[in-house]
Amino acid sequence: MDFIILVFSSFGLLLDPVNLTYVIMGFVIGTIFAAIPGLTATLAMALLLPLTYTLSVETALMACASIYMAGMCGGSITATTINIPGAPSSMMTALDGYPMQQQGKGALALGHAAFGSMFGGAVGALLLIAVAPFVAELSLLVKTTGKFSLLAFALIVVVIAQRGRIPQAGLAACIGLMLATVGLDAMEPITRFTYGYSNLTAGIALMPVIIGTFAIAEVLMQASSSSDISAATAAASKTRIRRRDFLPPLSDIRKIGFGCYLKSTLIGYFVGTLPGAGGSMGSFLAYTEAVRTSDEPESFGKGNPKGIAASESANNAVCGGAMVPMLTFGIPGDPITAIMLGVLVINGVQPGPQLMSDQAGLIAPMLAALLFSAVVLIPLTLYIIGPYFIKIVSIRKDVLYAAITLLAVVGSYVATFSTFQMFMALGMGVLAFYLRRNGFPVITMLLGYILGPNLEEFLRRSLALSNGDPTTFFTNLDSLFFVLLTLVFVYFLVIRKPAEQQASAAAK
Repeated sequence: MDFIILVFSSFGLLLDPVNLTYVIMGFVIGTIFAAIPGLTATLAMALLLPLTYTLSVETALMACASIYMAGMCGGSITATTINIPGAPSSMMTALDGYPMQQQGKGALALGHAAFGSMFGGAVGALLLIAVAPFVAELSLLVKTTGKFSLLAFALIVVVIAQRGRIPQAGLAACIGLMLATVGLDAMEPITRFTYGYSNLTAGIALMPVIIGTFAIAEVLMQASSSSDISAATAAASKTRIRRRDFLPPLSDIRKIGFGCYLKSTLIGYFVGTLPGAGGSMGSFLAYTEAVRTSDEPESFGKGNPKGIAASESANNAVCGGAMVPMLTFGIPGDPITAIMLGVLVINGVQPGPQLMSDQAGLIAPMLAALLFSAVVLIPLTLYIIGPYFIKIVSIRKDVLYAAITLLAVVGSYVATFSTFQMFMALGMGVLAFYLRRNGFPVITMLLGYILGPNLEEFLRRSLALSNGDPTTFFTNLDSLFFVLLTLVFVYFLVIRKPAEQQASAAAK
């Protein structure tokens, strides 16, 4: 209770002009970097790192917290307007955000994204403040076998959620898993599938895969389109956007339901506490759960605001969850918290179980800034400059996509400083283009690639610890829980739902 009081009393530090300036600047920079494909919030945080030498530790941590929150919600801007997620965590947002943009509801889609981000970010921050030590202990109960089953659960559920395209989704996921095996072996110092090419020794970097899969592939899709301008551009040019258009109607929020927001937030928060999981997995699981529990699952992917709400609530809640292992055990939950860990170490702060009691005065302002960013800066930013976000699609198609291609290529180089990886982004773009043209969901390919390394590592470690006995996944309670959860989702999504739909069709 004393720590909670200390956090809320730290809001007074935000009134300091210097602290408030850095928090707002951090949020704006994080939003811009997250919205531009290739320039992620991780890069923005890395650029800020040298600046922390000249700042007080409280100011540096508050700026990092605002960048973190902005990085999660900023990716929804281009995901909605031009179907190119600026951040991996916004991939699921694009599935329903872009169709709403094509229907002339882009401002409303951004409003739903902002509301979901605000709800998830605020509740995630409050959970971090209130129950961080307890959640840290809970996450430690998930051992190696449980982590493998959790990752397998995420991959399987996202595949079977692709209604009518499960075989294509499964094959795309396998392609992603195959790409993840290129380079150094996860357990031994040997290379695999490099064919003697030294540039593949380190594997295929994440950012070129993401940039190629979305940015390059989208440019190729638009170039192959027979229309001169997209439906989104036509709608934007005929519609006058007002700031009130960004406010989701209360009826829409009621239709989405408080339960969806809360459930998605809790999923994102828990996933965030698992090291290496990140916002992508949180949004994947929350989106799939929203589809599973919906009365109109066929409406997802066609402009359903509930999909946007689930995705954005989850990925912003990850911010609070990912800080739990970083603060209490010194284990970063994702790349951004890894940089934040560096900021702590640079300033002589050693993370650990006693951090929140021994040095609570340093940590409390950061948590206050995280909550402030979610509750104040997210809606304020959308209200002030939201109309400029939506005007992205009013730019001429040839100019817009030429600029996107340039930014994507430069962004893939900046992310890796490798010319080879830059060309790899182009190659991934061509691959994703042909997959999309033939009905393969590239989302599952990307998820397979992201989860592949950890999936393999936890599988091999589990089998090594059990002397090759595969029953270890059923004898360990944490693993058994996720195995049973997978079966539940398979039953509801693959067996029960189609059977109900067939019975309903037969009755008509």
